[in-house]
Amino acid sequence: MKNLSRSTSSSRSTSSNRRNATSIVSPKVLLHRDNFNGLRRDSWVSRNLYILIIIGPLVTFCLGLSYGYLYVFPNRGQALHEYPASSRICDAFDGSWVLDYSYPLYNSSLCPFAEQGFNCLGNGRKDKDYLKWRWKPKDCDIPKFNASNMLERLQGKRIVFVGDSMSRTQWESFICLLMTGVEDKTSVYEVNGRSITKTIRHLAVRFFSFNLSVEFYRSVFLVQPGMAPKHSPKRVKTTLKLDKMDDISKEWVDSDALIFNSGHWWIPSKLYETGCYFQLGGSLKLGMSIASAYKVAMSTWASWVEESVNSTRTRVFFRTFEPSHWSNQSNAHCNVTQFPTSGIGNSQQNPFSDFVTDTVKRMKFPATMLQITSMSASRSDAHVGNWSDRKSLTDCSHWCLPGVPDFWNEILLSRLFSY
Repeated sequence: MKNLSRSTSSSRSTSSNRRNATSIVSPKVLLHRDNFNGLRRDSWVSRNLYILIIIGPLVTFCLGLSYGYLYVFPNRGQALHEYPASSRICDAFDGSWVLDYSYPLYNSSLCPFAEQGFNCLGNGRKDKDYLKWRWKPKDCDIPKFNASNMLERLQGKRIVFVGDSMSRTQWESFICLLMTGVEDKTSVYEVNGRSITKTIRHLAVRFFSFNLSVEFYRSVFLVQPGMAPKHSPKRVKTTLKLDKMDDISKEWVDSDALIFNSGHWWIPSKLYETGCYFQLGGSLKLGMSIASAYKVAMSTWASWVEESVNSTRTRVFFRTFEPSHWSNQSNAHCNVTQFPTSGIGNSQQNPFSDFVTDTVKRMKFPATMLQITSMSASRSDAHVGNWSDRKSLTDCSHWCLPGVPDFWNEILLSRLFSY
């Protein structure tokens, strides 16, 4: 420390002496120094001018090369433009429906994987207004669907939808959207040659040229249905084992994207009225409410995801409850409007969406919510109504294709590629 003090003191003394010496230097020396400084400034300007002469053409060349790359490979540039980083933080589900006459993006009659029951135009619907609405988030834009771009991005992937008939509708929409970018339609096929039916448990459509598989698994409750335990009351025909996942869940794991939904079957007419009650372990829970049972099932689902799904490979999504628009509680009257309605009505007041949201928030696994309940609530114009393949039935639960499920998929794809 003493040496350091001495050194500092000596340095200060030397500096002071230099300042004093400068103050008494002769005018001739000052003049010589000014000339020298001028020469140094001239040298500095010349050197920087030389650098600019060298670097300028190099920068111009690089910019030209970049624009040339985007011209030769337009999909690359388009992908960067279509999926900006800002889409990661924008709430795509807070917005409104706006008219857009560039829609629809496909024709159900030309898509072999769209069920006839959802092809409203093919089943006699005359008005086409419901096809001309696009979902517009308040603070951003959903990238416009580009089939060629999507097929390139999805090459070599396995996409799996799991749930009820609403999930099957979204799966069909997903395939029909992608098929608009395929030249040879025969290269897209169901791997087992199966026709789409309401009860089939597994459907897999392969896009051969892109090594892409888009699959649907029918699992309306996600948890495991089973026979009633011995000595159960006569009214108990079957049970839902709330603490066990569906026995086909092991087939979902090896995928790149998993999209779940469940909700429409969690009602008395699908449960109690058919003799289906809840079970935990070996115990029947005859007094358990549907809401409480759904919470337990969602907890089982979350635990299964965290234990079974590889987060480094698989993106997991859960789509919230889809609102229906029946005119009364008995689901006997269906009022399909011509245009979207301004109010969201009572259809959004379903607790299932909140249960799922709370469950996902508590998960360690980075699952993504697709909060479609509110955005779909105003689309009473887009239901199947009387334009199914069975004229005697009306339907204010399912959606026409093309239609609202296409926008669920546009948001899904924007989320899938924004990370």
